[in-house]
Amino acid sequence: MIVDDHDMVRMGLKTYISLDPTFEVVSEGKDGQHALHTLQTSNPEQLPELILMDLMMPVMNGVEATRAILSEYPDMKIIILTSFLEDHLVLEAIESGAVSYVLKTISAEELVYALQGAKRGMPVMTNDISQALTRGLRHKTVQDDDSGMTEREREVLLLIAEGKNNKDISEELHISIKTVKTHVSNLLMKCEMDDRTQLAIYAHRKGWVNP
Repeated sequence: MIVDDHDMVRMGLKTYISLDPTFEVVSEGKDGQHALHTLQTSNPEQLPELILMDLMMPVMNGVEATRAILSEYPDMKIIILTSFLEDHLVLEAIESGAVSYVLKTISAEELVYALQGAKRGMPVMTNDISQALTRGLRHKTVQDDDSGMTEREREVLLLIAEGKNNKDISEELHISIKTVKTHVSNLLMKCEMDDRTQLAIYAHRKGWVNP
């Protein structure tokens, strides 16, 4: 199933998908609500296995539609296909239950590869999408913490826990090395720690970083 509010986009995607005989477009939706209604009124034996879901649509966007569809059809595999690479959008899409998040700039072969992966329940993401997801998770972790650290200090702490040195952190956050050192000093004082290793362990014990 293809869900997109632009007719030409849906036509183009159908052409792309037709290049692989193992896939067939069985239904379409012009927005999330229309897609949900189409599924609800379809013959259960003719429901799609996969859904290519646009992100920004009127009436019901891709994230809302993904949540609504998966609540009724938990075995369905949904791929978000969009032009947007913002960190929070990638995170919201994955948290809503989408298997993969891909950009509309991908080639026909890459699209088929994403479909094949989704059919097996395997996420397919490019490096830039993975990095956006990581940044989104990091930012959410920072927002969820209620300690006395500033947002920037928490970001520095998470990067320390990932094994980054001051130069790496400086480049990642686009701040000077001197500023990084100041944040590290503040973290050591606020966490009552003696060195970076203890800071890293502290972050891991808090559950803020994946082992």
